[in-house]
Amino acid sequence: MIIRSKAPLRIGFAGGGTDLEAFSNVHGGAVVNATISMYAYCTIIPADDGKIRIYAADNNNDIETAAVPRLEADGDRLILHRGVYNRIVKDFNGGKPLSFTMSTSNDAPVGSGLGTSSTMIVALLEAFRRWLNIRLDNYELAQLAYDIERKDLHLSGGKQDQYSAVFGGINYMEFLTDGSVQVSGINLNDGIINEFENSLLLYYSGISHKSDVMQLKLAKNIINNQISHAESKENGTVEALLSIKRNAARMRRCFEKGDMNGFAAMLREGWEQKKRTSDIVSNVELERDIEYAMMNGAEAVKVSGAGGGGFLLLYCNPVNRQKLFNALRLLDGRVYFVKFSRTGAESWVVGR
Repeated sequence: MIIRSKAPLRIGFAGGGTDLEAFSNVHGGAVVNATISMYAYCTIIPADDGKIRIYAADNNNDIETAAVPRLEADGDRLILHRGVYNRIVKDFNGGKPLSFTMSTSNDAPVGSGLGTSSTMIVALLEAFRRWLNIRLDNYELAQLAYDIERKDLHLSGGKQDQYSAVFGGINYMEFLTDGSVQVSGINLNDGIINEFENSLLLYYSGISHKSDVMQLKLAKNIINNQISHAESKENGTVEALLSIKRNAARMRRCFEKGDMNGFAAMLREGWEQKKRTSDIVSNVELERDIEYAMMNGAEAVKVSGAGGGGFLLLYCNPVNRQKLFNALRLLDGRVYFVKFSRTGAESWVVGR
């Protein structure tokens, strides 16, 4: 028997940063995001030889060890895999170790701003859920992923990535002051979806600027910086995040109406407000790439994720998309067309 799973990565359109608990537990947060046809993948093959074998193809890490009730930390090596395994054994297998071979991969680099780490945790949990027949609804699965990443592993970040990966689609998410989350799907007709998909590009700037490890550390520093400012009630940061939250509600209406001009305006405004939340969100390299894109047909550009590098989300008139695509290909990064994923985490069994 082979168990496979996949969970979609996401792009954020508005509200990013307001899902950090330091802000949302006081003011409430809101985001608009969409999952895309880029994924984190997991394969589990149960074994009966008392061994655990894990191989992560995206960063070329692997371990082989005896099946134990708890996999101890080894620096940052396979930290997500260890964290998920430990929680699954503890909460859903009576503390008894599991024996298996696991392989994972990701369509985007860790720390690139598409929610890769959180999405990998969801893919891992979804594979275990299928294998062990664990009964969790979508909200419970997303919250478990959040608890593992933020509380068990103490990795910095917000809540939107886990819920996006589980639910999938285009969503307006609210993060309430009591810690709960409300996911509301934005139901669009095919024409509006096609218009958005044909107006968007992703450009991965991190290839030329920073290694995956450096980008991940930078994203962590930005998030910690924002958390520190929010907790200290630093006026500029809190005011910017309140504006970003309001921006999310307006962005939702732009989606529902298919208002492309309003969408572009919200992207531009959101990026300017995001830069107010931390002085390391942007840098000379990013601003240079953004200026270049705007000179070659882009009408709005923002960084996906924490900032500092990684993926740029670009909006343009569909007539100009190929021109913009060709111009970006002359840079050192990679350019991607955008295709929304309408489903969240999935798993299936191959053979019996």
